[in-house]
Amino acid sequence: MTHSQDGNHGHGHEHPHGHDHGPDQGHEHGYGQGHGHAHLHDHGAPVPPASHRLRTVIAAVLVPFALAVLAGLIALWPGDEPAGERSGIGFDQERQRAKVTKVEQVKCADVGAQIQEQGPPGGGGDEPRPDEDAVCEQATIEVTSGKHAGRTFTEVVAPDASRRYDVGQELVVSYAPKAPRELQYSVSDVVRTVPMTALALVFAVAVVVVGRLRGLAALAALAVSFAILILFILPAILDGSNPLVVAVVGGSAIMLFALYLCHGFNARTSVAALGTLASLLLIGLLGSLFIGWSELTGDTDDFTGLIHTQYPDIDMSGLLLAGVLIGSLGVLDDVTVTQASAVWELRQADPSAPWRKLYASAMRIGRDHIASVVNTLVLAYAGAALPLLLLFTIADQGIGTVATSEFVAEEIVRTLVGSIGLVASVPLTTGLAALVVSADRHPGAGTGQGSGAGRGSGAGPGRGRPGAEGWAGTGSGAAAAPPEGRSRRRGGGGRRRRR
Repeated sequence: MTHSQDGNHGHGHEHPHGHDHGPDQGHEHGYGQGHGHAHLHDHGAPVPPASHRLRTVIAAVLVPFALAVLAGLIALWPGDEPAGERSGIGFDQERQRAKVTKVEQVKCADVGAQIQEQGPPGGGGDEPRPDEDAVCEQATIEVTSGKHAGRTFTEVVAPDASRRYDVGQELVVSYAPKAPRELQYSVSDVVRTVPMTALALVFAVAVVVVGRLRGLAALAALAVSFAILILFILPAILDGSNPLVVAVVGGSAIMLFALYLCHGFNARTSVAALGTLASLLLIGLLGSLFIGWSELTGDTDDFTGLIHTQYPDIDMSGLLLAGVLIGSLGVLDDVTVTQASAVWELRQADPSAPWRKLYASAMRIGRDHIASVVNTLVLAYAGAALPLLLLFTIADQGIGTVATSEFVAEEIVRTLVGSIGLVASVPLTTGLAALVVSADRHPGAGTGQGSGAGRGSGAGPGRGRPGAEGWAGTGSGAAAAPPEGRSRRRGGGGRRRRR
């Protein structure tokens, strides 16, 4: 305990919590009453509040943007989907549940299945002949739902088929009303409800166990994202709205909900939102340019062909660009939040650092992030297109032919445009965050004069470290400062009691 010279002993306590415990640490009694706690290590503490001026500037940008997104949701919200007759093609078929009641082995020739004898590897030789001794499986399947529940039909499984049936297995069957009665039902898929539900529960438990409250918030944001995708984006595109406009509005709504729900309403999250918005704008511009320049139609497989056949008014190239935007959104959120958080942590560690130093330090973190994220994105797209790439390899096509074919070119444009947006988001978000934290000056922050945010305790000159509360403005510890703004010690004849 240090006694001041004039004998006016107040009860202002400064408790510096850190790991630099020098010999002079203890409770320094200054003037006035109040308690200033300078926590030198931020272990999951909330983001310090920004100044009123900074909040006003950020709100002036984000509030109009949020209102524009809300107006877009209202204007583009789809009406009731007209009830049309099913086309009976692909997914546009009536689906029912069924189960396998019996599986038996039969000769393929007896059930009308023509199995060709396998020729020598590499081809050549005589023409393949029917294999009279080939054995197939014949499964008896019973429909368990719908108006024809109880009806049975058979399905023949060839020896080289990739899917096999077991007794009791649950299936999804398609119904074609215009086909002959014995051919009206056919197996289209298997029921995967139990394993998919189990996997979803394992995922949710893992997120909550590791992330705790943040994990719950992340799951809530994921639910909101799926709701916007299913209830707004997909129906609005089918309703005839421009896919690019729908993707921009829906993606912006997903971004705002996800960021603020997971990371809270603070300046750091707002900076991440602005960085994400700027990067999305860049991705949209580049995607529109290169999709048009490369003459990509977006109609490259059976699914897109079916969509174009049933909904000829949908702009398929716009749908492709919409997919690029939405696909890049999740990774963009990760990058921008990480960079904004890095700048804030660096600022708390060194409140006197200028914005150039903050920017340079955070960019070193960002460069490591860029290398891993870009590689992840490229490998994700390559993995999705792996069967097609395998077909091109079998066909012995040159790399130039493969890369410039429309299907692969779509994936290349999607990957590179998204990666450019990710790369650009790092300096954009980092520079914006560095400017914001450097411009957000609080009275007395980082000065160490009475607020508990500066030089630490009265442990002697230079022994304390800048505290994390320097960002929070003048805390309650400001009342513990003497009128001169600095506690005074007795000279050589004073007494000091240590605890």
